[in-house]
Amino acid sequence: MAATAFAASSTAAAMLSGARLPVPGSAVLIPPRPRRSSSLPLPLSSSHYHDVCRFSSLRARASSSSEESSGSVQTDELLADLKGKWDSIENKSTVFLYGGGAIVAVWLSSIIVGAVNSVPLLPKIMELVGLGYTGWFVYRYLLFKESRKELASDIESLKKKIVGTGE
Repeated sequence: MAATAFAASSTAAAMLSGARLPVPGSAVLIPPRPRRSSSLPLPLSSSHYHDVCRFSSLRARASSSSEESSGSVQTDELLADLKGKWDSIENKSTVFLYGGGAIVAVWLSSIIVGAVNSVPLLPKIMELVGLGYTGWFVYRYLLFKESRKELASDIESLKKKIVGTGE
């Protein structure tokens, strides 16, 4: 008993004197940090209390709004529209094939980007190439009114080609 009391007092003395290492042969017991209970309220200043009251009233107003019923109507309309489009598709296996192909393409591209990113100098070079292309695109298509019209007509012709109702 006397040995443990001596060890504890010598450890405390070593800590108070600024020593970094405890006295040899003594055990250092560090008391656990007190847990902070989340149920204890934090002291609030008057401005914080005002903000809390304001946000709680906003939350109450949002839940009592009639927008929830119109949101469910929009969701029902969207689901009915999607179901109608799905029923109108003749070859559903092609849709699954394209969807699976898109998922595989995204997965492979993420692998390729990860591999390119691991090469030390290549990501910075690719960043410069991307910035250069972005600058060229802005200059070529977005800076002048005529070029914006040309871009819009190119996008419309591409949409027609994809849908199959054009040229």
